[in-house]
Amino acid sequence: MLVQDAVLIQQWHPVIIAEDLKDQPVSIQVLGEKVVVFRTTHGVHAFKDLCIHRGVALSLGKVVDDEIICPYHGWTYNHNGRCTHIPSLPENRAIPAKAKTAVYSCIEAYGFVWVCLGEPAQKKPVIGTETFDDPKLVRVKMGPYKMNAAGPRVVENFLDVSHLMYVHEGLLGDREYSEVSDYHVYQLEGGLVTDEIEVYQPDPDGRGYGISSRYTYKVFNPLCASFTKRMDESEDYFNLFLIVLPESEDKSTAFMLMERNYALEEEDKVFIDFQNILIEQDQIIVENQQPELLPLDLQAELHLVCDRLSIAYRKMLKESGITFGTA
Repeated sequence: MLVQDAVLIQQWHPVIIAEDLKDQPVSIQVLGEKVVVFRTTHGVHAFKDLCIHRGVALSLGKVVDDEIICPYHGWTYNHNGRCTHIPSLPENRAIPAKAKTAVYSCIEAYGFVWVCLGEPAQKKPVIGTETFDDPKLVRVKMGPYKMNAAGPRVVENFLDVSHLMYVHEGLLGDREYSEVSDYHVYQLEGGLVTDEIEVYQPDPDGRGYGISSRYTYKVFNPLCASFTKRMDESEDYFNLFLIVLPESEDKSTAFMLMERNYALEEEDKVFIDFQNILIEQDQIIVENQQPELLPLDLQAELHLVCDRLSIAYRKMLKESGITFGTA
């Protein structure tokens, strides 16, 4: 059942890494709605994953000559969602006007395919892409990471600097250096941004040596955030985006996009394997948090000064009117 959230229905949601969408359709769930995404010479497309004839998933079919064919009776739909061919219909019989499927907005951007179930609030996804034209940066796409957790829980965990020393001890943090320096959170074009937060990290990116990192977090919309990491006194630059697909209230898929200007000779696999370890560690936590939905009442849990970003994030969600994944 489609989740009726006035905010998220107008958002772009990442559904698949673009290069993973090849010749055949793929089934995705977005806000409780089953969606089929596929590629033609016209671009990428998203339909309700349902043939109007007998309710079979179009994602079980195939794409031929830029049209998607239902596997049950061969009903064929063009990229506009209209049925163009019904094999069992006599040639002189017109195709019924109702023979069409629901079409959703679909776009390819930043290496992902995105879907919006309502009227998009922006022409394209907004994820803080001011660095995307910089040829000096290497970009690595990561995911999908399936989680049995609400999207806002996944995002807040990403924004939580004080868990690094325990959940990711020996990698992103050391419990002997658990104190979090004071910082502030500021409004940023409808989102949030923090001061730099210094953290000692034994092995911050999987290359095996420790450094002192300075994190700057940004939140772009309810389910998209990033952090920029400056390391020691070097010019090394690391930026990691988290973009969460809300499948249902208690199931999410996370995608990540990493940018860096160092270790250019390293294979992407080094960084992907390292991120996979971190995600496994985070997954244990977010899948076992109670309540499962993120509380927006700030009195419901105890907060410390180091939780300023989490507090600001919850306030942002409440002010936006979001209801999905929150309590």
